[in-house]
Amino acid sequence: QVHLVEAGGGLVQAGDSLKLSCAVSGGTFSNFAMGWFRQAPGKEREFVAAISWSGITFFGDFVKGRFIISRDNAKNTVYLQMNSLKPEDTALYYCAGRYSSVAATLSSAYDFWGQGTQVTVSS
Repeated sequence: QVHLVEAGGGLVQAGDSLKLSCAVSGGTFSNFAMGWFRQAPGKEREFVAAISWSGITFFGDFVKGRFIISRDNAKNTVYLQMNSLKPEDTALYYCAGRYSSVAATLSSAYDFWGQGTQVTVSS
């Protein structure tokens, strides 16, 4: 059974940066495509970023170059570096993985999920 644990969330001010991490256990990490999603109160879950096994990346339209997704296959970990944070980035951020090497932008394409880490950006 694959297990995901996110870390790195917190309370920051607008314009600050945060780096989220997601440690994966229980599977062959290098074979998985990984993604980050977020959900704000009262809103639907939203695609943030995804990375294939080979490092091909995709981002949600709202990212506009502010975020970087990366993976370290030796550490079984995927990261989300978030820069120039805005109050509208406030949400619970989830890490997700899928039994495929190809990244996806739909949450329904992912097979396993973490519990989420809260990011709060104050103005």
